Amino acid sequence: MSESVVLDPVDLQLLRLLQNDARITYRDLAAQVGVAPSTCLDRVTRLRRCGVILGHRLQLDPAKLGRGLQALLSVQVRPHRRELVGPFVERVRALPEARSVFHLTGPDDYLVHVAVADMADLQRLVLDEFTAHREVARVETRLIFQQWECGPLLPPGHADS
Repeated sequence: MSESVVLDPVDLQLLRLLQNDARITYRDLAAQVGVAPSTCLDRVTRLRRCGVILGHRLQLDPAKLGRGLQALLSVQVRPHRRELVGPFVERVRALPEARSVFHLTGPDDYLVHVAVADMADLQRLVLDEFTAHREVARVETRLIFQQWECGPLLPPGHADS
């Protein structure tokens, strides 16, 4: 686990604004927070360097790209040993169908969110990319009917909170 970073009220306000509009200009961001643009740039650069800001992503609609069927794959890996974890995760992350991978506690070792074209594509993915590997003991598939994004990590608030 990574350690927390100490953030002051200006940092928190910058993050609140950026999480809702990552394309805001530094000039507009600085004006809304009440600091000079150079100060704003320095603070955002520090937040990136400290790992608080992880990046900026373009969000795509899988259905409009021909991948209208999404599923969650619960995967058991046996034996569940350290030397298998890294290669398994990297192999899954390299799959164009994979949206996210979670390493879990409990009966399943991984939860993999995938987006595929149709049921035949999902079957191909499970059989060729998961169960074809000796260490994969079990795959359980759950179809996703609908998905909603959740709110921002930092709730709206004043700069002093």
